[in-house]
Amino acid sequence: MAFNWKSFWTRALTALIFVAVMMGGLLWNAEAFFVLFSIIHFGCWAEYQRLISSIDARYREITSFHRYGVMLAGWSFMIYCSQLSFHAFGWWLCLLFLFVLPITELLFAKQIELRLIRYSALGLAYISLPVGLLLLLRNHHIYGYQLPLAVIFSIWTNDTMAYLVGSMIGKTPLSSISPKKTWEGTIGGIVCAVGAMAGLAAWLHFPIIHTAALAAIVAITGTFGDLLESKLKRMAGVKDSGQIMPGHGGFLDRFDSLLIATPFAWLYTVIFL
Repeated sequence: MAFNWKSFWTRALTALIFVAVMMGGLLWNAEAFFVLFSIIHFGCWAEYQRLISSIDARYREITSFHRYGVMLAGWSFMIYCSQLSFHAFGWWLCLLFLFVLPITELLFAKQIELRLIRYSALGLAYISLPVGLLLLLRNHHIYGYQLPLAVIFSIWTNDTMAYLVGSMIGKTPLSSISPKKTWEGTIGGIVCAVGAMAGLAAWLHFPIIHTAALAAIVAITGTFGDLLESKLKRMAGVKDSGQIMPGHGGFLDRFDSLLIATPFAWLYTVIFL
């Protein structure tokens, strides 16, 4: 596979802007972290609903209460997980939406179709749950902001090195879902992510064994997240989920790995940290 320098520099420039915004939200304070991932949450939801509407045209006909209510229900879970001063309000909002959404669906939907409800429920599991768990990682009683940093740095390193290694020496396709991904690039990305994060363990004030283990878990599960989103895009017949970043696509294109990797990272911290 020939290395595409034009694509690389486009991706690199937009990635620098992306990293600056992300680092501001990650490191400033808990409030900035919550605002940053609230934007990401709603952006991912908007793109997810567009993809599902392309896969199943019936989903375009859901009511506005359904369309926006399910987003707000997921955001309520985020509020609860944020542990900010108003986080208890999120619990009551979750209960409210649990009660209101079924009623509005019964009253205003032209026809109740379980598969349309299932698409939205899957969206809550795919988007809102992982973002909420990332907020819980941010509020870990010992490591705090280091945990989401470790997760996100692992994903960035894995994605970047998988792209570079795959572009330079990749020959064996990883999956028919994403033909450009190769086994060489995937393995190279995982190895580089583990090595890089082990090297950053002291800077993160994080035990090296846990840093390496977390990086391996995130890199492997994040790759499945990338493949899952590629499958959704193929089913929807689109190249990118959105166009927020030249060379990087939309919110889901940028955070697909994070959405799948975060629950596994959270589970690791619950068991071992």
